[in-house]
Amino acid sequence: MRKFFSKTGLRKLKKPAVIAVCIVMGLFICLGTYAFLKREVLLNRAVSKAVDLAKSKYNLNVNFGNYGFSGISAVNFKRVSVVPQDRDSLAKIKDLTIKIKLFPLIFGKIKIAEFYLNNGIISLTKKDSISNYDFLFKRDSTKKSDNNGEVDFADLANRLVHQVLDKIPEDMKIQNFKITYTSDTSHVSVFTPLAEIVDKELTSKIEINNKAAVWHINGFVDPSNERIDLKLFADKNKVELPIFEEKYGLKLNFDTVSTVLKSVKKHGKVLDIEGNWSIKNLLINHPRISLDDVIVPDASVDAKFIIGKNFFSIDSTTTVKAGQAKFNPYLKITMEKPHKTYALKLNIPQQKAQYILDAFPIGLFESLEGLKVSGDIGYYFDFYFDTSLPDSVILNSSLSPSKDFRIIQYGKTNLQKINGPFVYTPYERGKPVRDILVSDANPNFVRLNDISPNLKNALLTAEDPSFFSHKGFVEKSIKQSIVTNFKAKSFKRGGSTISMQLVKNIFLNRNKTIARKVEEMLIVWLIENQKLSTKSRMFEVYLNIIEWGRNVYGIKEAANYYFAKHPADLSVGESIYLASIVPKPKSSLYAWQSDGSLKPYLHGYFNLIGKLMAIKGYVQRDSSAYGFYGVRLRESLRQQIAPTDTLSTDSLNEDSEEDIFKFFNIKRDSVTEASLKLKEIFGGKKDTAEKSAKELRRERRQKRREEKARE
Repeated sequence: MRKFFSKTGLRKLKKPAVIAVCIVMGLFICLGTYAFLKREVLLNRAVSKAVDLAKSKYNLNVNFGNYGFSGISAVNFKRVSVVPQDRDSLAKIKDLTIKIKLFPLIFGKIKIAEFYLNNGIISLTKKDSISNYDFLFKRDSTKKSDNNGEVDFADLANRLVHQVLDKIPEDMKIQNFKITYTSDTSHVSVFTPLAEIVDKELTSKIEINNKAAVWHINGFVDPSNERIDLKLFADKNKVELPIFEEKYGLKLNFDTVSTVLKSVKKHGKVLDIEGNWSIKNLLINHPRISLDDVIVPDASVDAKFIIGKNFFSIDSTTTVKAGQAKFNPYLKITMEKPHKTYALKLNIPQQKAQYILDAFPIGLFESLEGLKVSGDIGYYFDFYFDTSLPDSVILNSSLSPSKDFRIIQYGKTNLQKINGPFVYTPYERGKPVRDILVSDANPNFVRLNDISPNLKNALLTAEDPSFFSHKGFVEKSIKQSIVTNFKAKSFKRGGSTISMQLVKNIFLNRNKTIARKVEEMLIVWLIENQKLSTKSRMFEVYLNIIEWGRNVYGIKEAANYYFAKHPADLSVGESIYLASIVPKPKSSLYAWQSDGSLKPYLHGYFNLIGKLMAIKGYVQRDSSAYGFYGVRLRESLRQQIAPTDTLSTDSLNEDSEEDIFKFFNIKRDSVTEASLKLKEIFGGKKDTAEKSAKELRRERRQKRREEKARE
């Protein structure tokens, strides 16, 4: 071994190594010389092949006035035109020069060194449903997929990123280049008089719609080292994107947006992308988000994306800043055919509570604007969902205020107004119905102690069993709602508590937006955790303002309307009926028959709610469906037909018996077994699960007839 690495041994190896290097260099020189001598022929073949491919694959007619080499590796094209078959002209370029890097080309990579364009136009047109760019979205049917149709996300993302980076030249000059988009309803033009990259510095001027606005994209580009730092801004005005408003109803503008690509690294089968994105004075308006303009003064995200073969994730080291507030999101979506998994976490470390309130976008949470608080607060959210195991959904949420957290000053809305007299105005289809005074001065207002325990217990059982013990939210209910809605592939059940319904009615508008739902949850947390009102007062107000029928608001109006009774005199059966109509109050009269008795389809509901009330000790066990047969509608209402309901509320009335037993954590193996267990406790007539197939078919036919009659 020593002899082999001796000076003599090294001298013996040196000569063959030199010879091998010389041979390789000689081959490269010969190939390069051959390529240089034959480059015109090779260029003609390449251009001819590209033209044929454009025609056969995309049905494009590509023509060149003339072309040829300019220098060693630069190619110049003049009078280039691209016209899709039987479509309007797509592109025309007067003068185009592209220089390719030679060394990467040896390894099959095309990297642009220089790019010069003078006088060009790209015209995108769409008339009716016909466009001259639809070939861009044409699927390549000849391309075969690997891995049985599975896509390697890491490999795909890596190729896409480097395809973009490789096409960014080190030197560039674009003059008089125009892009237009014309449809039946709109026209947009983007004209670039000059854009340059000199010594990795990009400067540009972009004129929008004949100088209606002037934009600039300036910054630093170093594609070889995978570094980009760009900023988009406008002269004097904001950057506006009216085409989004025309096509999608989205109003969007901002002062400045910046993007920084820090690194793109692939280790093994995983791709890491790190960067920073920031925006100043972002304005968004879309009816699904909020009816008012939403403004984000200053926000940034320092992000790390991790992409694997079958997953995409935002790493937990990602930091989002909004004003002085900071938080760390985490997201991972995994595609494992045939199912998917979703993991979402949000960590807001302990920080000044006012920082978080100030970070809320202006116009998003109107009720909270101007709210002043003291103390610190932190928040943690953890969600995991596997589509193959929906019942195993994980949902944890915890908001942790410091001991000195308190409200110093209310904003636009006094969150304690429910403690005293106030006026509640219900709305229907965006219009106010009437004003309701929530006060003893209103003869229809009823104190909680003057309402029958039967009604209070029936409503709590159906709507929110743990109302007096929870702090505004019931995670178990929300999880069960997610599972139920996923299995049904539609919205069948919500997770709203009485607290949430009360806040929605009193403090918020009826607009179904994302912002309203988040605002609802924030107000509920403040009221419940800061004890701005007592549970008894909240329940009292709730019973006095909710809708119980067409223009019937409050329990006193409802008891009188349906049964000509005072709320204190309601029976168990009457109370269960009133609880059943809370989700769909406008459909309340459809439950009755012409003789004033209830229709048979409610029998199961009465049994279910009654048994759950008995389990809680609210009523005695009953073998006659808990007052179902004794409930009688007021004589004057028996021939009336209520209009179709337009409002939906969360309730157990929409759930199957299976869902409800899960909700109350009653363990059983099947519906039949649960019914038998309940029968062992209470006795009584056979339940729905024990009925014969013939009886069940008869009930289903009856229900279909009733639905047709309602329609």
